[in-house]
Amino acid sequence: MGSAAAADVFIPACAAVGVAFALWQWFLVSRVKVSAYAAPGGNGHHGGPVFRIEDNEEDVGMGGGGDDDEEEGAGDGTVAVARCAEIQSAISVGANSFLFTQYKYLAAFTAIFAVVIFLFLGSVHRFSTDSRPCQYTSGRTCKPALANAVFSSVAFLLGAATSVVSGYLGMRIATYANARTTLEARRGVGAAFATAFRSGAVMGFLLASLGLLVLYVTIKVFGLYYGDDWESLYESITGYGLGGSSMALFGRVGGGIYTKAADVGADLVGKVERNIPEDDPRNPAVIADNVGDNVGDIAGMGSDLFGSYAESTCAALFVASISSFGADHDFAAVAYPLLISSAGLLVCLVTTLFATDLFKVKTVRGVAPALKLQLVVSTVLMTVAALVVSLAALPANFTMFDFGQVKQVKNWHLFFCVAIGLWAGLAIGFTTEYFTSNAYSPVRDVADSCRTGAATNVIFGLALGYKSVIVPVFAIAVSIYVGFTLASIYGIAVAALGMLSTVATGLAIDAYGPISDNAGGIAEMAGMSRRIRQRTDALDAAGNTTAAIGKGFAIGSAALVSLALFGAFVSRAGITDVNVLNPKVFVGLLVGAMLPYWFSAMTMKSVGSAALKMVEEVRRQFIAIPGLMEGRAAPDYARCVRISTDASLKEMMPPGALVLLAPLVAGTFFGVSTLAGLLAGALVSGVQIAISASNSGGAWDNAKKYIEAGASDHAKSLGPKGSDAHKAAVIGDTIGDPLKDTSGPSLNILIKLMAVESLVFAPFFAAHGGLIFK
Repeated sequence: MGSAAAADVFIPACAAVGVAFALWQWFLVSRVKVSAYAAPGGNGHHGGPVFRIEDNEEDVGMGGGGDDDEEEGAGDGTVAVARCAEIQSAISVGANSFLFTQYKYLAAFTAIFAVVIFLFLGSVHRFSTDSRPCQYTSGRTCKPALANAVFSSVAFLLGAATSVVSGYLGMRIATYANARTTLEARRGVGAAFATAFRSGAVMGFLLASLGLLVLYVTIKVFGLYYGDDWESLYESITGYGLGGSSMALFGRVGGGIYTKAADVGADLVGKVERNIPEDDPRNPAVIADNVGDNVGDIAGMGSDLFGSYAESTCAALFVASISSFGADHDFAAVAYPLLISSAGLLVCLVTTLFATDLFKVKTVRGVAPALKLQLVVSTVLMTVAALVVSLAALPANFTMFDFGQVKQVKNWHLFFCVAIGLWAGLAIGFTTEYFTSNAYSPVRDVADSCRTGAATNVIFGLALGYKSVIVPVFAIAVSIYVGFTLASIYGIAVAALGMLSTVATGLAIDAYGPISDNAGGIAEMAGMSRRIRQRTDALDAAGNTTAAIGKGFAIGSAALVSLALFGAFVSRAGITDVNVLNPKVFVGLLVGAMLPYWFSAMTMKSVGSAALKMVEEVRRQFIAIPGLMEGRAAPDYARCVRISTDASLKEMMPPGALVLLAPLVAGTFFGVSTLAGLLAGALVSGVQIAISASNSGGAWDNAKKYIEAGASDHAKSLGPKGSDAHKAAVIGDTIGDPLKDTSGPSLNILIKLMAVESLVFAPFFAAHGGLIFK
């Protein structure tokens, strides 16, 4: 693989294998069919079409075969399936409607921002078309700055488009799979788990393969113009990461506001005031809540992890291009980040088979260990794959750019950088699980605190979140120290890539959670038996913890990615050192540390404002619609969907503007030193807040589920549903919702996006920045 030709075969081949595997998993899911047929007289279902489930292996209809695990007491199977199909359709229509409306806004933003990139970068050399001396390679000439402006803008548009497609495909797959998971739960928890996990794998492999393929093709196409000028080529490629992260920010914030406005409204009125179960069809906000799972936790998360992947790859490629790899035009070595990601796809493919084929889940207790096994197996196999790629693709000795100096590096040094990132990711994942799973004492302590009311529940939950920061921060710190010591800033970039190299498996586990959550909601709304709901709840509880693990990975990788981008920015801006005793730097540091708090305040208040409208609407419907509480009348679901949609689209703009304008204002008016301080401050405080917010929210959610499940004597003593302890747990969960699904996950995009934006605009800031702090 040491030659460029081998790399040119290996990268697109792995991407193609990833796409083919995703399509195969989708085919297996699609074998569970929800199909309509005409039913004379309507068979008790409003005289309309009735639906049935078909499966190639066995009949699971209520009068058919099946195993001992078959559903009990759900009445007429065709009616239950018909309801499932209707609910699935309503969720899909709501999610589609929101995303298309959001994408119209984002299309306008993307076009305007692409022009801004062109104008800022083109003005560096007054839109000159003359070649210029290269900044890092003496004696060579580079392409005009105007070309860099054009290609950076094009790369930004490509990154934005790939991010949007990634999110949309994820949402389509999730809404396709949710009812199928519910229906498979009639056969047993194993069949339902396989359907949900395979659907998550479709999203994971499509997104990882698509991101790799588009980036590879972009490099090759841009290379037709740039030729030997790799310095300018990979500098313009950084626009790809900026495009991906910009869309991820609005996807995460907009989707997070949507889902939490609906969730808070549904919980406060439904559970606390009206004492009805979660996902009860009488609750007017229940469809909006299930739509939110798809637009926030699936589409938003997909865009987020794609953004991390794109940015870490772009940072590594840029630093490699100004090192000996770039000077020697060794494509296999420069493409090392792409080769690691390609090998990661193959590793994730084998890992997925462990869950779906080699060690099938047979019982409820087997669900959580199966998901945990995915993390361990993918990390172990990827460690071996990284060693092979490092020895095959890299020369034995080479030099890396080290802030104006050169650092002697060996190929096995980079293997250790990737491996430390990989294992730090696993450490963060397991720590997150310990603090958010109700199998361990931290969450059980939070549940126990509900005995004395909501206030003690909130105090215990906040303390848990703060404490959960300790191990992840040490893991990130060790990764940074080892990466920088072995290979300078490039070592940190590939450590981030190591953490993200198993992104296909990470996304599969992440997407599995919201799909299972939707499946449980559909089972409740369709009036299926308690046994079915218990199975979907078991899948959902495991998914809740894996979602928290996924957020831990995203935040940890964001810290490494943003530090790598920070190093690339400092290099590109020509800063020799970042001295905190310099007042310009310290001012930036203070303001940067404040930005995550300002951003969190905006997103939390946005959720609160939207939830207020939702609560008022749900209360109004319970009062105004006669027979709603008794189940004789249907609520107006569409009105609640519209409230969530309008609120999220309106409220996502100010936080997005804050993140995008902060680096532009700091760099233009206060200069590159202040901007460097701003980025460092935002990174240091943003990581802490993001981890504590996500874990507090996850712990409150699982403490509530622990009481509801009543699986132990301790849990039974706190319950049942509707008890004072349960109501206190619901309030804690409601407070945690915007923390874990809006503010927390969005903060990792804040620190990455500000860093990559600073890198893209670095030539302008270096040339014309500092209008006030000259």
